[in-house]
Amino acid sequence: MTSRPVRVGLQIQPQHADYQTIRRAVREAEELGVDILFNWDHFYPLRGEPEGLHFECWTMLAAWAEQTSRAEIGALVTCNSYRNPELLADMARTVDHVSEGRLILGIGSGWFEKDYQEYGYEFGTAGGRLDALAEALPRIESRFAKLNPAPTRKIPVLIGGGGEKKTLRLVARHADIWHGFGDAETVERKVGILRQHCADVGRDPAEIEISTAAQGKPADVGPTLLNLGVSLFTVSASGPDYDLSDLREWLVWRDAVNG
Repeated sequence: MTSRPVRVGLQIQPQHADYQTIRRAVREAEELGVDILFNWDHFYPLRGEPEGLHFECWTMLAAWAEQTSRAEIGALVTCNSYRNPELLADMARTVDHVSEGRLILGIGSGWFEKDYQEYGYEFGTAGGRLDALAEALPRIESRFAKLNPAPTRKIPVLIGGGGEKKTLRLVARHADIWHGFGDAETVERKVGILRQHCADVGRDPAEIEISTAAQGKPADVGPTLLNLGVSLFTVSASGPDYDLSDLREWLVWRDAVNG
């Protein structure tokens, strides 16, 4: 069981929608009281028409930083392969300032091969991409310390992924938030492995917020996940129209749990 307050995020998947529709969804979600607004870092839709409408991640986050005033914002998650780590740190610092301290730096090793092929990045292997992420994270942290002006706060780092040997060890070393996937049994196993990695590197696992996708009815799945330590639940919505009915249900449940 976590002592953290329950938070609810919304991943606005920027596929199959014009930008005016995305903007309206952002506005509606913030008015409803969402805690975090996420997009994702891809260049093509992941579902539906593979050449459908789509927009780039970080330029969008800068626009969201100006459009919103309360919710935190971030990518779920940035692909480490697409930007030099020092550049990514500078981009994150800039959006942090534009948003007046509301950015979360979500990052992962990358997996969508079409993005790599179409944009000229080397796809390589899953292990190689994880090794590159392990190299990038200290470089990002180092660049944060050198930037002028500095970030407005310690920018929270969210690492997405469930790899038990490499990814969760990176979470133990570098992350403020871990975003995982799967049912309660999977979450329970991976939280146990994460705690062991934290012990190995001398870190208190309570420092890491546990996040997962909000799938199903909150009354059905929420209490079990809460007992496993999850406190951040993220609903997904896709274009062309963004249906926020699931988000509304999770927000009602959040408020009831938090009292």
